[in-house]
Amino acid sequence: METIKKYLRRYFIDAMGAMALGLFASLLIGTIFKALGMIPRLEFMATIGGYAQAMAGAAMAGAIAYSLKAHPLVVFSAASVGYAANALGGAGGPLAVFFIAIVAVEVGMLVSKKTKVDIIVTPFVTVFVGGVLSILVAPHIGTLVGYISEFIGWAAYQAPFVTGIIVSVVIGMVLTLPISSAAICAGLVLTGSAAAHAASSAAVNPEGLAIAGAAAVAGCCAQMVGFAVISFRENRWNGILSQGIGTSMLQMPNIVRRPQIWIAPTLASAITGPLAVCVFDLKMYGAAINSGMGTCGLLGPIGMILGWYSPENAYPYEVSALNWIGLILVCFVLPAVLSFIFNEILRKMGWVKTGDMKLEL
Repeated sequence: METIKKYLRRYFIDAMGAMALGLFASLLIGTIFKALGMIPRLEFMATIGGYAQAMAGAAMAGAIAYSLKAHPLVVFSAASVGYAANALGGAGGPLAVFFIAIVAVEVGMLVSKKTKVDIIVTPFVTVFVGGVLSILVAPHIGTLVGYISEFIGWAAYQAPFVTGIIVSVVIGMVLTLPISSAAICAGLVLTGSAAAHAASSAAVNPEGLAIAGAAAVAGCCAQMVGFAVISFRENRWNGILSQGIGTSMLQMPNIVRRPQIWIAPTLASAITGPLAVCVFDLKMYGAAINSGMGTCGLLGPIGMILGWYSPENAYPYEVSALNWIGLILVCFVLPAVLSFIFNEILRKMGWVKTGDMKLEL
């Protein structure tokens, strides 16, 4: 059991978390540069952003190799593997990078520093294994992800209320868990962006995925803002900043001790998700990674806004006052109010007590 836990942490917490950082440093920052390039006389920013986005696969694989404590030659070689896996994986590029990079890095480590010609053997083995897997496996991962994304999009389009609840709650909880919700949203392509689905080999329902992406944004914001507000007694303004703009993952040790503190923000996400998509008609057309960011650096709401106005995302609707009001309410106001109300009820019931959410800040 301990061995299983060790590998689960190594691959699905450490490696996936690092992969998200690689995405931040390439795809996400590239998206921001491209948005800045929309400003007159700053068009060169869009060029910078394009190059940054093109390196997403290499950045993800390098980050994964680094998290696995790979030797330098393995880390550097992983960049080529990531680029190939992302390019050949199509819509499932991030997921293909995740699995293929892990295998290539682990095999590379088996030979690293074992021979006198390490400078040739290590990169050869790492790139060969990763390259072969990219050619043989990545396209199939891309196809599978395309079908899963299509199912999510179909479900969200057919039943936005129910899907809004499910996606908001599940992705919101994943954000608080030591797993990367951003990487999952990127892997499942939870966005309606035309650019994101250009490489998909499956039939794509952009509007349905845009609905699912908006619900994911709502759920993530509910967790972060919710915990920031309901733990204010214990953590004051430091807690507001560290959880509301940083991450609600800080509460995981407290959740393990007192699971009931998770109820309030999770109930809030179950309400804000369907409100976002059924009442305020919010749709995510920004980068899929933003769907899993919540209020971390305000990147969830920013991604929504960039999706509205960036030409390459091909947002097919007029942005209305209702959309703007809904964005503010769903991402900030409602999570705070609803989580506070639910938490006060739990306090009166004796389920939550002062000190349960204290952070060591």
